[in-house]
Amino acid sequence: MTNVALYFISAAILIGWGVAHMIPTKKVVEAFGAISQDNKRIITMEWIIEGATLIFIGALISVVTIVDRSSTVSRATYLVSIAMLNALSVISLFTGSRVKHLAFKLCPVIFSGSSLLVLLGLCL
Repeated sequence: MTNVALYFISAAILIGWGVAHMIPTKKVVEAFGAISQDNKRIITMEWIIEGATLIFIGALISVVTIVDRSSTVSRATYLVSIAMLNALSVISLFTGSRVKHLAFKLCPVIFSGSSLLVLLGLCL
């Protein structure tokens, strides 16, 4: 039963961080100052996509855990979620972690930590 808790904790962290990521989108774009409308749209799109991706991964982990956490499809879903979270972690480590704002530095920790929770859930 511990593995179920680990899955749901990971999912809650991901969904929460995804929502928190999307809320300040307008302010983030404004912080770039006088840039072209196209650049504003690109930043907005990318910012929303990362938040939506995190929400999706968290929701997916929750759904497969609720439906049948021991099925082959659920295990595969957990594994690809771990892979995606670690890919996002590496990307964030080499990009966002070099930014002055703390929230950007937290991304690799949150992504890796969430993937570790899912991995622990698989191992227990």
